[in-house]
Amino acid sequence: MTTQVSVQNTFVMRPKTHDKANLPLQIWLATWRSLTTIFRTPVALFPPLAISIFFLVIYESTLGGAAAFIPNLSGNSYLGFILPLSIVSSSLSGAGIAAQNMVRDIESGYFDKLLLTPISRAALLLGPIFAGALILGIQASIVIGVALLMGLESATGIGGLLLVVGLAILLGTGFAGFTVSAALGSGSAAATQGASFIFFPLTFLTASFVPLELLDGWLKTAATFNPITYVLEAMRATLNTGWDSTLIWQAVGACLLLGGAMFALAIYSLRVRTRRS
Repeated sequence: MTTQVSVQNTFVMRPKTHDKANLPLQIWLATWRSLTTIFRTPVALFPPLAISIFFLVIYESTLGGAAAFIPNLSGNSYLGFILPLSIVSSSLSGAGIAAQNMVRDIESGYFDKLLLTPISRAALLLGPIFAGALILGIQASIVIGVALLMGLESATGIGGLLLVVGLAILLGTGFAGFTVSAALGSGSAAATQGASFIFFPLTFLTASFVPLELLDGWLKTAATFNPITYVLEAMRATLNTGWDSTLIWQAVGACLLLGGAMFALAIYSLRVRTRRS
């Protein structure tokens, strides 16, 4: 079998005997194709980014002055406290961008053609997921840039800011995995876009505006099992107080559990789709 090259879609197909050896290359090509398609219509990136910046400005303007009266927050920057929430909002709003490309492939029939090639099924799934996560990392970097212009001072310097972006990418992997599952299950752009908002209530079932210690009752219980809580806590500690390895590893573990669960869901959705076909 000879090597086949698709110039339009930047895929390189190899014989099946080389699938495992070329899996990283296939994932890279699938990711690059998704990124290229996304950047062809950059206007789609603006709404979630604008929403995050809007929330950041509004929260800081309305609640920043009251930070001194919030227990366990006095003396810390409220901008550093609320910035992670804006980043998470960006992740939720933009998670479906890469999955929309998969929907277009499904609607055009190109995705079914890909399934007939020797390309790894894992690459077909991880490409859009990684592309979506990288886009969310770019959006998080821009939101952080706006926060710096507003006066943000990171307690851990540039290293802490890079960690915040890294956690945003890890969290975005889980969100993107869910929207990819929705794309495979529905094959509908509207359904995929709507699915990205299922995670939105999770931002309110956590320590959104006050520290976790101030929550009580069922809301504190929900926040304890919410993976977003651990990401927010790690980001806030990194920005406001300094390095906390316990919180950081808890956040990484929560992101990995979410990402693993959503990737498993994507695999299941792909199997269901192939059976229908």
